[in-house]
This record gives sequence, structure tokens and C-alpha cells, in this order.
Amino acid sequence: MNQDNRVIIFDTTLRDGEQSPGASMNKAEKLRIATQLEQLGVDVIEAGFPASSQGDFDAVRSIAENLKKSQTAALCRASKSDIDRGWEAIRNAAAPRIHTFIATSDLHMEYKLKMDRNQVLEKAVEAVRHAASYTDNVEFSAEDGSRSDPDFLCRVFEAVIDAGATTVNLPDTVGYAVPAEFSELVTYVTRNTPNMAKAVLSVHCHNDLGLATANTLAAVESGARQVEVTINGIGERAGNTSLEEVVMSLNTRPNFFPHTCGIDTTKIYPTSRLVSMVTGIMVQPNRPVIGANAFAHEAGIHQDGVLKNPMTYEIMKPETVGVKKNNLVLGKHSGKHAFKNHIGEMGYSLSEDEIDSLFEKFKQLSDRKKDIQNEDIEALINESVLRSNEIFRLEYIHVACGNTVFPTASLQLSINDRQVKGAKDGNGPIDAVYNVIADITGTKSELLRFSISALTEGTDAQGEVTVRLMEEGLVALGKGADPDIITASALAYINGLNRLEYLKENPSIKPDSL
Repeated sequence: MNQDNRVIIFDTTLRDGEQSPGASMNKAEKLRIATQLEQLGVDVIEAGFPASSQGDFDAVRSIAENLKKSQTAALCRASKSDIDRGWEAIRNAAAPRIHTFIATSDLHMEYKLKMDRNQVLEKAVEAVRHAASYTDNVEFSAEDGSRSDPDFLCRVFEAVIDAGATTVNLPDTVGYAVPAEFSELVTYVTRNTPNMAKAVLSVHCHNDLGLATANTLAAVESGARQVEVTINGIGERAGNTSLEEVVMSLNTRPNFFPHTCGIDTTKIYPTSRLVSMVTGIMVQPNRPVIGANAFAHEAGIHQDGVLKNPMTYEIMKPETVGVKKNNLVLGKHSGKHAFKNHIGEMGYSLSEDEIDSLFEKFKQLSDRKKDIQNEDIEALINESVLRSNEIFRLEYIHVACGNTVFPTASLQLSINDRQVKGAKDGNGPIDAVYNVIADITGTKSELLRFSISALTEGTDAQGEVTVRLMEEGLVALGKGADPDIITASALAYINGLNRLEYLKENPSIKPDSL
């Protein structure tokens, strides 16, 4: 076991996080998030599962070729073909890592793998040995490790370390463990794997019982030195361990956790916003560290205490995680140079062409909205930069509605750069808009969810709409923002349709969640 108190941060937002229902990301979006994760200080970025689809392979390869400091990990099942494909995607990375896995619990071996313990052990060793022929940076994960026989787990870890694994990962795949139990398992594995000193012990926890962060911290206390996390805790089912919760626990309680990590905490909130913006998964207001209410105080006695000394009710300063108390930034008279500088201060690195396009959109918005805040600019980045290559794009929209008018909508879309117009009625203005979009695009998606919220305070705030669409068994989230909520609703629906098209064109095999 590595005795160093530094904890390695392994982020799997782009792989396990993407397994959240509807959270599909295209190549440009994944690269944007990976770049931000590197700026955040993440040690290892799991870029994806290259064998799952050509689209994922291309995204992983693009990330690998662009990252300068963070390690790029590719997830591979315990098969030579997966490992070959994974290596092909990351071979040009500054620091490539192959991450291979197989289940080790009796339940999974009997019912899913149809293999006995010796067969699983042999396959694990074979996979790690093959991965080690490409790189000396190999991670092995024992899927469903928390429900595996501890002695068999030690046996597998010893064998794969001998075969070349430099990191061994103990996942709580179904979020079944509780902290005391998981801590005990980590301690047992550490003490009873003879060659553990040659590898880093990692943990990967799921949040099915709401214990992912607690289990992860218990594991760190017991000797684990790598934590596998996601931004905003997104992931399959109830999600994964939250990066921000673990990092800020280490940061806030150094008396209890004498550990360090390389995360720049001031970039946590901007990274959270970017991931939420790209995936369409909203951060609940009461979420720790990055929720809208995390530093809000309504009770009078709390407000009085915070005014006298913030530490009375705030155990960490908002600025520590990148939340600015006054984020009023720009207006219609702001120049391009000031705008570009502020974009950089927000943590975005954009090309000159992207800045030009964004500045034009900013000027248009400033004619409609007096004060432009960070959330408004982030929404513009999402619309102008991240969605630049979508199939469907809104050109114009006109809606007639009211208590004496039958709701109708007419609009024009650009479909693969071809202009198409249409008009439809509906039960209300948004229904009419969605009817004409479906008619023009020829899509038959089902609207599963529709929600709207304000991006900022004030009556001129942009409305942020989130939709969940399903078509052909595929589920995608869509997000749109505009001062006009009808336009925001159209943008969200179109964004969802574009994500569905991406999923149709890039059918992927989802690995078992670790």
C-alpha cells in the first residue's frame, strides 16, 4: 500500500457519469469537460469506454491527444479485443492508463458470468498481463467487490498485481456497503494481500443508500489512496461518489483527514455548472457544496450570525469552491476585451472564432436583459459553442396564444443546413411549438419530463428549461435558456432531439457499472 497521504482523484464523469439516464455527450462536449477537469486538478480522467461505439472511441482519442497533465484512462472489459481497442484510443496520451475489470462476487460469477472462481482469476490475470504489454499504468477493478468473499478478493488482487496492475480498485458497485463495514473490508484487503505495497488501493462507491461519500471517506481513513468520483455525483441509478463532497471534506476537516489532493477547489463550482449545462441534469438546490442553497441563509438568527462572523453558520467560504457572492459582471456597453477576459476568469479557454460568435450572442442578449450574470454567459456558451455542430437548429419562432386565441406556432429550423418551415396548433403555446418541431423533424419522441426554472434573480431572468425525451427505447435530456420561456422550451426540445440523433448514430454497449 502507498503510505503517502496524498489522495489520487480519479474522475469518471465522462464514463460512469454518462451512464445517467439521458446524460449522453458528444465529442466536443466531452472534450470541453475533460479540459475543465484537467484545470480543476483531477489526476486521472476516465475518458470513456472505447469498445462501446465508434463515437466513444473518437471522443476518448480526442481527449487523450489534448490532455497535457492529467492521466487519460480507458475502461475495458477483461478481454483482449476491448484492451486492444482501448489502447488504440489512448496510446497518444501524455499519460495513458488502461482500466480493466471483471466481477468477483459469487452472485455475479454464478448468474452473470457463468464462471467459477478459478476461471475469473485466470481471466483477470490474462487481461492485466495483456494490458501491461502496452503500458505500465494498469488498473484492475473487482466489480461488486463489496459483496465478494474477502479472501478471494485478496487472492485476485495479489495475482493481478503480480501480472502488472499498479492500481487495484475495490468497488461498492450497487451501493450496498455501510461505512464501518467498508472500512473493515479495506483494512482486511490491505493487510491480507501480500504484495499490496506494489500498488495503489482505490475505491469506487455508488450512492444507492446515500452512503457513497461516507463509504469513500471511511476507505481513505483505512488506507485507500485513490477515490473514483464524478462531478455532481452523477452516474447510473442513484449516482456515484461526489468529487466536490469528498474533496471539501478533506479540505474542511484536515484535523480528521490529514490527506492532500491536487484539486483547485476554486474551480469546483464552475466545473459543476459546466457538467450540469452539458448533461442537462440540474443540480438540486439543497445539494452540498454546489447547490444553490448551499450558502443561503433564510432564518433570521442564521443571517445575524453570518453577518457578524460567517463561520457561525458557514463551515467553508463560498469563494473557496468558486462561488462568487456578487457575480454581476457585464452589460450592453462592455467591450470585447473585457468580455474575453471575463470568460477566461470563469475558467473557459475558447478560440478567437468562438469568442467572436459568443460576443455577438452576448450583445444580442444585453439588448433584452439589463444585467448579464455568469449563469447567462454559461448558457450562451452552451448554445453558441458546445452545440455548434447539431443537426437541428432553431432559426426563428412565432407563437400566438391567449385566452381569446387558439394557440398556434410557426417556426423555421435548419436541418443539416437546410431551411424548413412549419406551423401547428396545440393545447397551449409550448404544446403547439413541440407539435410543429416534431412535424418538421419527422421525429416521434415521447416527452417524459418538462421543467422550468430561472437562471438568475429578477423578472428579466432567463428561463432555463429541461426536458427528457424518449424514442426507440433511447432516453435523452435537453436543455435550453432564453429570456422568453417559449423560446427556451423550443431550444430544450431541439437539444433533446439532437442528443437522440447522436445516440441513434452511435449505438453503444454499456459496461456493467463498477
